[in-house]
Formats: sequence, structure tokens, C-alpha cells
Amino acid sequence: MIDFFISVGHAIMLPLYYVTSGILIVFHKLFNGVLGFNAGWSWALSIVGLTLVIRTLLIPLFVKQIKNSRNLQLLQPKVKELQKKYGHDRERLTQETMKLYKDTGTNPLASCLPLLLQMPIFLALFRTLNEAAHNKGVGFFEQESFKPLVKTLAEGKIFGVVKISDSFTGADSWHVQLVAGVLVALMTITTFTTQRQLMRKNMPASALTGQYAQQQKILLYVLPVVFAVGGIAFPVGVLLYWTTSNMWTMGQQFYVIRNNPTPGTPAFDAKQARDSKRHPDTAAVPPGGTLVAEVDSPKPVVRPQPKKQSRSQRKRK
Repeated sequence: MIDFFISVGHAIMLPLYYVTSGILIVFHKLFNGVLGFNAGWSWALSIVGLTLVIRTLLIPLFVKQIKNSRNLQLLQPKVKELQKKYGHDRERLTQETMKLYKDTGTNPLASCLPLLLQMPIFLALFRTLNEAAHNKGVGFFEQESFKPLVKTLAEGKIFGVVKISDSFTGADSWHVQLVAGVLVALMTITTFTTQRQLMRKNMPASALTGQYAQQQKILLYVLPVVFAVGGIAFPVGVLLYWTTSNMWTMGQQFYVIRNNPTPGTPAFDAKQARDSKRHPDTAAVPPGGTLVAEVDSPKPVVRPQPKKQSRSQRKRK
């Protein structure tokens, strides 16, 4: 039975092995064959290139994630009303909450889509580097024409001492542990920063309490701990992938939050302040006085005058 599940898992991951190894080989030929980088740095840059390709493909999902997170934030006051109304009936509360999400086109799980879709790529890269460390290959690396590259992937070094396939726990020198430790720290810090950036800058005050806010706070502290503990067993190449991905997320979130913030958030107030400085209204500042906006002076209202009538006309009326 276990062998069956292993074979099913391998069949599911096999296309990703080919995608991951294929992209790595293309970038390696560019950096090593065309630009002349040594094997270690060409593979390291190839992993960064793989990250950029994957994150570029995930941009539509990221935009959907941001919109969905915004909807969840704006719906929190209504969710609280439902909790007050149906707090005594958990089943009814769940039904009404799901109905609210459905009517507004909001999916509570959509905010996790980019992370969930990256995990198979993450696992495929982990397997690729782990197999290369044992002079084995997956995907295109299994083919005879690409097998010579497996050794360069396993033995390629950065900073002259650290192999792409090395990990903190399997290190044989303090140099490897230092580089791997720094990458684990960077991965952990950037994971924490991306979550905090989204919560502190692009959430209204009403969304910082309640069930959704509690879930976000849990993710804020749990995810970095998980990556810090697990990261010590990751190969250096995988640490490069995840750190680069986190930096991409930070930059992407900064751009979206800065240019299209949620109303009622600190980011929205900051954008309004920038816009007011960029396009100030015409104003006049009297000497020693305060800023007074120039407005057109109101024109006097001209009332229509009655026509003059003779005495005989007035008597007839």
C-alpha cells in the first residue's frame, strides 16, 4: 500500500520535476555557457531565475489574493454583526457567514492560493537538489544528455566553500553553517515581514479584531517559526528560492499597497497625503495667517423687478 501511494505521488510530481529541471537547465546554459559564470554561481542564479519565472506566472493569482484579502477585511463589521446575532447558534452562524462570503464573491481560502501553489514547486526543487547531492537526477537530469550537469549541480560552490546542495544540518564546516544560517534567518525575517506588511499597512482598524484577524496573527508568528525550524534541513539552493520569493512578495505587496490601498487603512491615508502634495489645490496664504483656499466671490442675486403700471391699470386689478 505504501509503495502504491509513493508511485502515485511520483506520477503527480513528475511533470513538475521536468518543469523545474528544464527551467534550471535553460538558465544554467545562459549564465554558464553564455555569460561565463562558474558552475556554483550559475546554478545559484538559475534558482533565482526559476523563482522569478514562477512568481511572474503567479501574478494573476497574487492580484486575486490581494482583492480577496481586501474583501475579507471590509466584511469584518458585517461578520461581527452576524456573530452578535447568531452567536448562540454556531450552525446558523456558519451558514450565514458562508452566505455572506458567497453573495460578495469572497473566498476565505483564496489568500493562501499563491503559497499553496508554490509548495509543489518547492518540493520539486528540494527533490532535484537532494537527488543531485547523491549524484542522481530527476526530470531532465535523468536523461543521458543532461546527466553530466548533475555533478556540477551537486559540486557547484558559491563563496568558494558552500555547495548548492549543502544544508545547515549536513554541513561539514562552519563556513557552510554560517552561509546556511544567514539564509535561514533571511527566509524567516522576510516571511514575517511580508505577513506584517499586509496586516499593519493595508488593514482597517475594524479588521484587526475578530476571527479573521486572529487567523492572520497566528500565521504571522507560526509561519516564520515553521520555516526557521524546517529551514536548517533545506539545501542552500532551496533557501535561495524561498528567500528570493519572499523578497518578490515584499516588493509586489509594497507596490499594490502603495498605489491601491484599502480605504480606511494607514496606507490609504498615506496615499491621500502624497496625492495632496502632488496635486495641491490653489490656495492663498495671507502674511502671518493660515492657509486659505481661494474661492470665487459669490455674485449678488438679481431679483426681477415688477413692471410699472398706471393708476387705471392698478384700479382694474
